[in-house]
Amino acid sequence: MTKISPEFEVEMPTEEVLQVSVDVSFASNHFPKYKLGADNQILEEPKEDNHGPSLKEVVEQETVTLSEQHKRLSVRDLASKFDKNLSAAAKLSDEAKLREVASLEGHVLLKKLRDALESLRGRLAGRNKEDVEKAISMVEALAVKLTQKEGELIQEKFEVKKLASYLKQASEDAKKLVNQEKSFACAEIESARAVVQRIGEALEEQEQNSQASKKQDVEELIEEVQEARRIKLLHQPSKVIDMEYELRALRAQIWEKSVFSVKLKKELAIRKRDEENKFRLYILEGSENLGSYLQLKPCSEKAPQLPNCSIQWYRLSSEGSWKEVISGANKSIYAPEPFDVGRILQAEIVSNGQKLTVTTSGPIDPAAGLGSYVETLLRKSNTEFNVVISQMNGQDHASHSVHVFHVGKMRIKLSRGWITKARENYSSSMQLCGGRGDINNSAKALFWQARKGLSYVLTFESERDRNAAVMLARKYAFDCNVMLAGPDDQV
Repeated sequence: MTKISPEFEVEMPTEEVLQVSVDVSFASNHFPKYKLGADNQILEEPKEDNHGPSLKEVVEQETVTLSEQHKRLSVRDLASKFDKNLSAAAKLSDEAKLREVASLEGHVLLKKLRDALESLRGRLAGRNKEDVEKAISMVEALAVKLTQKEGELIQEKFEVKKLASYLKQASEDAKKLVNQEKSFACAEIESARAVVQRIGEALEEQEQNSQASKKQDVEELIEEVQEARRIKLLHQPSKVIDMEYELRALRAQIWEKSVFSVKLKKELAIRKRDEENKFRLYILEGSENLGSYLQLKPCSEKAPQLPNCSIQWYRLSSEGSWKEVISGANKSIYAPEPFDVGRILQAEIVSNGQKLTVTTSGPIDPAAGLGSYVETLLRKSNTEFNVVISQMNGQDHASHSVHVFHVGKMRIKLSRGWITKARENYSSSMQLCGGRGDINNSAKALFWQARKGLSYVLTFESERDRNAAVMLARKYAFDCNVMLAGPDDQV
């Protein structure tokens, strides 16, 4: 570049240069160094990196490391990492602001420098004017370079803001997660302390009870030993053996007399019943236990025919304090059901305004082995019984095909193969009891009202299956807060 002559230096307005230096705050104390490349392109000289990697590279490296190790880090370490990255992003944002200020200062400086060179170009001529024009072109190129740098700075600033917002949100989520885990841990610790305290109290109480029981057992053992010593001192061994023989003989005699007494009582009861039957018109035939049936029979020629009489069965308490009508039991045959066990049954016969009653000799006895059979079935979640539909909605059922009656813990289902006839959950509208009325094989029959408007009379293969199905269904229904009974039964 050609050196400017002294006369032009005198004519240059130095005050304008001073005004530029006052308005601008420089980020550094020297002007940046450039060199000229091909086609007069300004190339920035590479700066020596004496301070290691930039802050952005450090943040990116930390972010990559954090994403690789997030599975192994605890929640607290994750929160601390997010806090560090957030502070680094804040520093990077501050650095971007400083660069933006420096860029603005550079634009102002270049504009004023270009204006100064334009004023010089108008005053110079010849080679000096060419040098000034070359300087102006360099300043314009520098302005373009600065504009490009500013665009890159804006993009970098946008990325930094995006990264900072992401890290801030992640830090807040990590803190929330830390607080939540901390509260859960505190709750679990308190619960564990309470459990340990209860276990300790239970162990102390158990230890105290065991000590008290041991002490009591020792005292009882001492008393027994003392009593045995007293008996041994009072009696000789031969006398004790003789007393044992006498006791065995007395027990045998008492047993024989008790058996003979039971036989006499049975004979007296039979004779008393025979004497009473002489004056009765009707008697009950059949075994008075669950699994059989009772039938009214006339025992006198004066007795009216049963088809011409009105019959109603009743259920009485064993003491006879209350009386309950058995709805639907109005025929000469009635089969006891599980509700009748332990109760007395009575049949009331009305003919021509005359009322006669026939009562069982005692409470209905349970069926042998039925309790253990039901206990075995209760271990299953669902029990199936083979049945035949005798009646449906009060009408005789023509088909006698075999169906399956499912008794479950939540519902009852009647099906044939894959076809479901009825399936209902236990509810207050459901009714289930033994067969009543004019039904064949009443001891094997069961009445089931699945819902209002749909009822069946089912015949089982055996009396035990029918009674077991009734007991199972009532047990499962009771677990569902439902009482299964017959029509108008008081439960």
